[in-house]
Amino acid sequence: MLDELYAGALADASRRSELISVAQLEEQIQSVREPRPISDLKTRSRVGIIAEIKRASPSKGPLADIPNASKLAKEYEQAGASMISVLTEERKFRGSLDDLNEVSATVECPVLRKDFIANRYQVLEARANGADVVLLIVAGLDQAKLEELFNFAGELGMSCLVETHSQAEFLRAVDIGAKFIGINARDLTTFETDRELFGKLAKLAPKEATLVAESAVRDVSDVIAYAASGADAVLVGEALVKGDHNALLSEFSQIPKIRI
Repeated sequence: MLDELYAGALADASRRSELISVAQLEEQIQSVREPRPISDLKTRSRVGIIAEIKRASPSKGPLADIPNASKLAKEYEQAGASMISVLTEERKFRGSLDDLNEVSATVECPVLRKDFIANRYQVLEARANGADVVLLIVAGLDQAKLEELFNFAGELGMSCLVETHSQAEFLRAVDIGAKFIGINARDLTTFETDRELFGKLAKLAPKEATLVAESAVRDVSDVIAYAASGADAVLVGEALVKGDHNALLSEFSQIPKIRI
């Protein structure tokens, strides 16, 4: 599944590159606002909530229509979200770069481009369309490519959420100097979930790292559990798009951070 997702994302990026060149993206970046910092996620006393614009998933199929991504993003922000995650993968998640562009122009908090990023063109696209943060999935990249894209995003002023699913992947993230590390309870090679994984891997983190718990959030008890295991932020998608996102975010964003 992960190989298929990367192949599709790269094919779509190649198609777009025939319409918009690297030089055009670089020119477009000159007129985009400066990337917003993510440091608040580490220093705040409450758990940050990264609220996701997510229409579908490979495992669950269609989740929500979301005709206006920027409207939903603004509602997320007003309800307490610290960051907005925008899925831009087209085939399985029904996202788009238009969503990213519109959201980044609407909200004031940082915006994450969540996709299967494996080359520099996709990183340039992210910045040209207003992303402050890009997702790099350790399971989908060899170490040389992971480090290359991590450093390239940094050159553009962006942060990287480096996503991990195992101890080996977590240590690979630490090795490249990642300070914004995600721990995904869902293994993207099998789509099975392990809610205990975050607590196990969080113990390996450098003190300065900002840790994000990803996936398997059903309700407030899951966010509390992640906070108790040392999460600085929790990424929530399905629960928000399928539920009362205003009520959930108001509740989630009041959960105190627990230092470990």
